Amino acid sequence: MFSGLIEETGIIAGMEEESEGKRLTVRCSKVLVDASIGDSIALDGSCLTVECFGDNYFSAVVSGETLAKTTLGDFRKGRSVNLEAAMRASDRIGGHFVQGHVEGVGRVRELRRGTDGTRLAVVLPEALLLAVVEKGSIALDGISLTVAAVGSNAVEVAVIPGTLERTTMKEWRPGREINVETDIIGRYILSYLEQMQKKTGSLTMKSLKDMGF
Repeated sequence: MFSGLIEETGIIAGMEEESEGKRLTVRCSKVLVDASIGDSIALDGSCLTVECFGDNYFSAVVSGETLAKTTLGDFRKGRSVNLEAAMRASDRIGGHFVQGHVEGVGRVRELRRGTDGTRLAVVLPEALLLAVVEKGSIALDGISLTVAAVGSNAVEVAVIPGTLERTTMKEWRPGREINVETDIIGRYILSYLEQMQKKTGSLTMKSLKDMGF
């Protein structure tokens, strides 16, 4: 489990083909403090397991499924990535609960800097958009962000200067693909309602009240 507060940006130092997928080697430092083999590190929002590490790097194998469902399959050597080590139970949660299970890929529509701050708009697949609510949380390339507005095919978030400068977001341009994980609470509610609709055939205000809502 992660919080979506990026600890540092690392650099993809190597990529090798494996029978299970690809082995990534990442150059970094902060996320390796107290690291052990088997620990989890979120790389652009995707949870990876540390297989080996040194003073300034770690390596992890990315499965074929993860390569297919995330942006990791398009990575190249030298790419900057967002990194966060898994939370401890005693940690403060400054962002929100992020599982590191990327659900799909979004596309940057606009990153607009103005006198009143920076506004980011990201086009999402319809299935993911259903789980997003205004003032709710969303993780984009592992960054915990608060949803400012929800449109017909995109979400907008307001970005503070610290987030912009401490993450890869400062490099984002229109058209860039990014990993998306919606809020786990919204996903559970959506899944529950879908199951109830299948059982009852329809959902009305009365049926929701009868179920305790």
